[in-house]
Amino acid sequence: MSARTGKAGGQASAGDLLELVRSGRATTRGALQQATGLSRATVGQRLDRLFRAGWLREGAGGPVDSPLGGRPSITLEFDDAHAVVLAADLDTRHGRAAVLSLAGEILAEHSGSLVVEDGPDAVLGELGRWFAELLPKAGRGVQEVCGIGLAVPGPVDSDTGRIVQPPIMPGWDGFDIRGRLGRAFAEHARSGAEVPVLVDNDANLMAYGEQRTGHPDCSAFVLVKVSTGIGAGVVVDGHIYRGIDGGAGDIGHIRVPAGAEALCRCGSYGCLAAVASGGAVARRLAEAGVPAASGSDVRDLLTAGHPEAAALAREAGRHVGDVLATVVTLLNPGVLMIAGDLAGTPFLTGLRELLYQRALPRSTAHLDVVTSRLGERAGLVGAGALVVEHLYAPDRVEERLLALGV
Repeated sequence: MSARTGKAGGQASAGDLLELVRSGRATTRGALQQATGLSRATVGQRLDRLFRAGWLREGAGGPVDSPLGGRPSITLEFDDAHAVVLAADLDTRHGRAAVLSLAGEILAEHSGSLVVEDGPDAVLGELGRWFAELLPKAGRGVQEVCGIGLAVPGPVDSDTGRIVQPPIMPGWDGFDIRGRLGRAFAEHARSGAEVPVLVDNDANLMAYGEQRTGHPDCSAFVLVKVSTGIGAGVVVDGHIYRGIDGGAGDIGHIRVPAGAEALCRCGSYGCLAAVASGGAVARRLAEAGVPAASGSDVRDLLTAGHPEAAALAREAGRHVGDVLATVVTLLNPGVLMIAGDLAGTPFLTGLRELLYQRALPRSTAHLDVVTSRLGERAGLVGAGALVVEHLYAPDRVEERLLALGV
C-alpha cells in the first residue's frame, strides 16, 4: 500500500487527484506526483480527464515545485462554476429553496408557506415547481443541475433517503422522497434527465453547513435546533454522525421529569419537546390568551419583546440546558450552537444557567456556546454541501467520468 495515497501500488485515481486539489492538499502537478507517487505522465493523463469533464481549471502561478528553482508551477483549481446544486429546507409550516454554486454560494432563493401535514406528494410537488422557477433567476439551465439536497424535520435513513417514524410529519413515514422530488423537478423543468436526490435531517444539515463554513477546525461540533420541535446535529471530524439508522441527535424525545404530564406529538409523555420546544411554548402562550400556534409565532413575540414569551423561553432554555449537560459530558464538543426560532437571549440565558450548573467544569472549559451564523440558510448550505461531497467523492468521480465518456 502506498503510504501517501492508501492505494495499492500508488494507483491513485482521477477522483483521488480531484480530492487532493479540492482539499488544498496538492494544487500543482508536481505536488500531486509527490502526494500520490504517480509518474508525471500518469498524473497528466488523469488530470486531462478532469479537464475534459470541466471539473478542473488552471489558476495563477503557484510555488516552484523543484528545489533547483525555475518557473512557478501553474496551480490547479476545482471549477465550482461548472454545475449547480438545488437545495431545500422544510420546516413544519414553511419551506425554503435555493440554487447554489458548488462552492456553497446562494445564487437564487425562494421561501414560502409549505405545510408538511399536507403530505409528501403535495409538498414535494410544490418544491419541484420552486426549483424549476429558480433556475432562470440564477441564470442557470436545467442541464447544469448535478443534484438536489433536501433537509427535513424528521429522522432519515441515509441509505434509502426515507423518513423513519417522524413525530411531526404525518404521512411521510417510509415515503419515496427521492423518487417523488426527482420526478416533480423533471416535470416542472420539462427535463427527462434523472437528477440524484439526497435527503437528511434538518439539524444534521444545519450542523454540517455551520461547521464547514464557520468552524472548520472544530473536530466535535453540536448544533441544537429549537423550533416547533427539538433536534440536534453532530459533526465529528468533518462528518455527520447519524447513528445506526439516522436516529442520532433526536434529543427532543429524551424524557425529562418536568414533562411527566405533558403529551408529546410522538405519543409519549414527558419528552423534552413537549415542554421546551417552540410548539410547547406556543401552546402555553395560547392558554394564557396570547395568540401563538408555532415556534415562528414565538420567535415573532420574542423579537417584539413580549415579556411572557421571554419568561417561557428562558424556562424552556433551562430544560434544554439540563439535557445538554449530559450531551456535552458525553461528546465533549468544542462548539455548541443553538439555532431555530427560540435561539435568542432569554432561551440562551436559561440554557447556560443549567448547562454550566450541571456539567462538570472540565466538560465546559473549552466549550463555546454560540448562536447560528448562517441563520435560516444553514440547512440550505448544508444540503448543498452534502450533494457536492457525495458527487465528488473519489469513487463516485470515477463512475461519473466513465458515464461522461472521459
